[in-house]
Amino acid sequence: KTEPDDNTSFYPLSAVFRLYVYALHGCLCEVAFTAVYDWCSTRDRRLTGHSSLWALPMYATAIFFMEGLRTRLLAQHFSLPVRLTAYTLVIYTWEFSWGVGLSLLGACPWDYSTHRYNLGGLVTLEYGLAWAVAAFIAEQHVIRNTLRIRLKNN
Repeated sequence: KTEPDDNTSFYPLSAVFRLYVYALHGCLCEVAFTAVYDWCSTRDRRLTGHSSLWALPMYATAIFFMEGLRTRLLAQHFSLPVRLTAYTLVIYTWEFSWGVGLSLLGACPWDYSTHRYNLGGLVTLEYGLAWAVAAFIAEQHVIRNTLRIRLKNN
């Protein structure tokens, strides 16, 4: 794209920069979610959310994958509920796969085994609504706006 007033060209963010944005977004949401979750159970006003460095590549690649899936689902005119269901299934698959891999390394930072509807302590159906909301925010705001960012080519 070029601006009509001058001949300076603009280009979209590279995949590396989009992965960076998605990693930061995912970790910020996780820290906020854990702070609120902990506050609801303990009333700790410090709101000390937490995450792991493993979350950076996990969220980056999950949202990057969702970016491509979003493009395909929108092109085929799938409804929002169908898209959110697909994204939520991807999120559960992603979380379970990463959980298995990190468990093999002795590095899995989460354990849902105390939750009623868990699978190997690696995922819990109790977070289904939260994951669907996260998918909605990712599709409608994070991915859409990240793809709209243009950098000036000097």
